[in-house]
Amino acid sequence: MDETDLRRMEKTTESPTPADSPPPPHLGGYRENTPAWLEPLRRYVPLAVWIIVLAVLLLIPLKVMQYGYLPGDDALRAAGKAVSGKTWQQVLVLDPVYRIDHEYGWSRLLSKIHTASNVDADGLVIFSVVTLFALVGLAVVPWLRYPEAWLATLALSMITVLMPFRLLLGRPYIITIAALLSLLLLWRQFGSAKPKAWMAAVMTGLIAASVYFHGTWYLWVLPITAFFLARQFRWGFTVAGCWVAGVLLGCLLTGHPIDYPLQAVQVVLLATGKHLTQRTLAGELQPENGDVYALYVLGGLLVLRRLAGLNAPPFLRDPVFWLVCLTWTLAFRVGRFWFDWGWPALMVLLACDLQLLLASRLAVDSFRRLALAASLALLAFLCITSDVGSRWSGNLTQQYLTADNPELKGWLPDRGGILYASDMTIFYQTFYKNPNGDWRYILGFEPTLMPADDFETYHKILWNYGDAKAYAPWLLKLRPQDRLVIRGGRASPPTLPQLEWNYGISGLWVGRLPGPRPDSAPATLPATATMASLTNSASK
Repeated sequence: MDETDLRRMEKTTESPTPADSPPPPHLGGYRENTPAWLEPLRRYVPLAVWIIVLAVLLLIPLKVMQYGYLPGDDALRAAGKAVSGKTWQQVLVLDPVYRIDHEYGWSRLLSKIHTASNVDADGLVIFSVVTLFALVGLAVVPWLRYPEAWLATLALSMITVLMPFRLLLGRPYIITIAALLSLLLLWRQFGSAKPKAWMAAVMTGLIAASVYFHGTWYLWVLPITAFFLARQFRWGFTVAGCWVAGVLLGCLLTGHPIDYPLQAVQVVLLATGKHLTQRTLAGELQPENGDVYALYVLGGLLVLRRLAGLNAPPFLRDPVFWLVCLTWTLAFRVGRFWFDWGWPALMVLLACDLQLLLASRLAVDSFRRLALAASLALLAFLCITSDVGSRWSGNLTQQYLTADNPELKGWLPDRGGILYASDMTIFYQTFYKNPNGDWRYILGFEPTLMPADDFETYHKILWNYGDAKAYAPWLLKLRPQDRLVIRGGRASPPTLPQLEWNYGISGLWVGRLPGPRPDSAPATLPATATMASLTNSASK
């Protein structure tokens, strides 16, 4: 045996160093050199990462609520309804088309919580915000091997378009977003295989929960369409079948299997079809001008895939990508297509590609991975909970119309009265603070659900940018027990001298018909004209 043979034998028997060794197949990535005393702790790294991720997903909404944050819209009225125990017909003056709560399951859940624990409206809002934000996280991270990728996605989406802000509004559409995220991630994990029975059962359950709690069953056509655009036909037909089964199950749970889905279609046709211009639509139904940040994110993912060599599904065969494109386009008509379906899909793309990057660079039990996860948790927590521009604490200075305010004594509607207003936030805030008030609201959570003549007045007010003359039909309908509320500063009272006005809280004027009320707080501005003058003016 010569010297060459001896060297060959030494080389083949030499053990590679840990730095040179490929990682075991179940670990992925590359293991770093670490001190020997840390090696026994390595097996706890994945558990520590999971604890960090789950903890920050709970701490974020708790920290936001600690600022005194209150959402501005539907979370308030849902909590108020649960506390009041009333139907919407007892709260609002409604068109006959609206008969069933369109968020049946969510309203029922809040009512049950209030009945069981006697929690007030404030507690129900806290429950809604914290639970629904955490639900989105719990819908995502079980599908991820590297759940810290979701924290990076949350941070990036907050920095660019404040998307997590929408996940903190405490509204049941977030359940639909959570269901969508789970369905898309299920496909990303198992899409290369034939759909199995348990997968169909999961997707059916997700869609049924969305329908029961949120009600917009028809919008699930969007991801179904995306599967067919991606030429994932087997999965497309499976999701379509799950949609049919899920809609039937969700509607059956409401006890109104026919009327519930039919009313949902009627309401959306009213909400989008009665307005003459898009600017008078509810804010979420107004069009978007194209989210340029989405294009930046997609471009960045293309670059990342090429530079890092990620083994990701091609965009053109990926229904998640097609859902992004479809909803981005539809948002030029209605913005909510993008907010509720497009950005969540884009977050799935981003989280999955970031996970591939992490898996190619870090072993699951790497201490570098633990350090990165902790850093991403801190980044996500700080950027989401930062009170920039008082975005979480701004409502602390908000004043409300409340029956216990002595300056408003006699200025809220009397028993059986109606509160007229052209600003939906007045309804949200006033009903939230007065869930047991013995009056109704002419304007609630959707303007087109008002009676036709009242919607015509409302539309005219918005059409004329709040001009006082547009309020004339409501003034002519006003009864002694009714009130008209208009926003404005103390220096800019409403130019409607037919009513007496009270400036009981900052930014709001409350008007009523003049008359003797000995127990009432005094008027800030007395009436100086009669209704006859208004009638004569309107007839000219």
